[in-house]
Formats: sequence, C-alpha cells, structure tokens
Amino acid sequence: MKLISWNVNGLRACLSKGFEDFFNTADADIFCIQETKMHPDQAEIGLIGYEKYWNSAVKKGYSGTAVFTRITPLSVIYGLNIEEHDQEGRLITLEFENFFLVNVYTPNSKRELLRLDYRMRWEDEFRTYLITLNQSKPVIICGDINVAHQEIDIKNPKTNRRNAGFTDEERDKMTALLEAGFTDTFRHIYPDKIDAYTWWSYMMNARARNIGWRIDYFLVSNTLREAIKEATIYPDVMGSDHCPIGLEIF
Repeated sequence: MKLISWNVNGLRACLSKGFEDFFNTADADIFCIQETKMHPDQAEIGLIGYEKYWNSAVKKGYSGTAVFTRITPLSVIYGLNIEEHDQEGRLITLEFENFFLVNVYTPNSKRELLRLDYRMRWEDEFRTYLITLNQSKPVIICGDINVAHQEIDIKNPKTNRRNAGFTDEERDKMTALLEAGFTDTFRHIYPDKIDAYTWWSYMMNARARNIGWRIDYFLVSNTLREAIKEATIYPDVMGSDHCPIGLEIF
C-alpha cells in the first residue's frame, strides 16, 4: 500500500502548479493533503477512481484537509469532536478494516508564539485521541505536524531555538506522542540522514539552498513498525512551500 501526504498551501493555486501531474505519477492508494484553503465546490478536481473526503475550515481560504482514497473506508470522522479545535478543518480520520488513517494539519504557534498555549491544548487532546484509536486498531498518522522534532530535522537549530515549530514545548509534545506508542517512519528507515527537509521558507532562496525543516510526517503505531517498507521525501516536487512525503507499508 502506498500513501502520500502533502501540505499544498492552497489547493487551487497548487492545481495550476502541477498538482495533478504529481498526483497521477505518484499513483497512491491514499493521498492526503493539508492546508487546502478551500471548500470542495470552489474548484473542479477530477482524480478519477478516488473517493474524496473534505474537512474545510469555517473561515474561507484558511487551513483545511482532504483525503482522496481508492479504498472505501468503513467510517469517516471529522475533527476531534471538541468545538475549540473543530473550526479549522484540521483533522480527518478514515477507518479501514485493518487500521485508522488520520490526516492532520497541526496548528502553528505563530510569530512570537502567540498561539503556543492553544497549540499545547491541541497537542494533549490530539495525543489522547490517537491513544484511544490505537486501543482499537493500529493507526497511521500523516500530515503537517508543524514541528522539527530533533536538531537533525532543521538546518539551523541554534538560531531557531525559540521560533514556532522548534520550541522545547512543541518538541517535547512530539516526544510524548512517540512515547505513547508511535514511530516516526522516516527516522525508522533513515535514522541518521541529514539535510532531509519538507518545508522551506519562500525568503532568502531557502529552498534552492536547502535551508529547510522536516515538519511533515508519517507516524504509525509501533505494532506496524515492521510493516514499514519505505519512507520517502520528494524535495524536487514544486507547487508549495512544502514537498510531498510518502509511505509504503504492508
């Protein structure tokens, strides 16, 4: 089974920058996107052979997630069922026979960490939700989790120490999530690989210089660890400030 995840930073814009070319080339069984910034009636999207599930933010042009799948899910859950967290379309869960798939766009802590307190509440509720799912059947989590977990996951760790996405608080929450029974698939396959990033600032020619952050992940329940075949980053795929990532499993 092949899965792809991509923060497209606005799907309507990405559609004009080669989204469908990559989608067709990737030939994934399940394709998850974050930061759609749209409602499904705002663009024509073909993707023949795929069922489409959308969770759009109440605020138009903001946030949002979607899943395109060849495999019909048993059930679909939108959000965390917590009003504070369910206004921005950040979560879709699809239940399949042998696993749950969770597509997530984690809130950014913002400049000057204006939203860090909210982010901490989200992290605790999200971790509790995943632990509950994991008690029923294994879980595959993918998306923009908005944290570079270790120093190896960011080009300039020292100068970014208190910036959103690399605070001790956010990194500790990621550690807590992994310790709750989940595996970072990329680091499982490539524990020491450096210069492997999934997001680059649009400023200072950062992408061409590969001054980036790895903030997009596939995580799986530890019970699926031995089923991980490959974890991939596609840094040469343009169309967003993030690049797609992939997982081959089972």
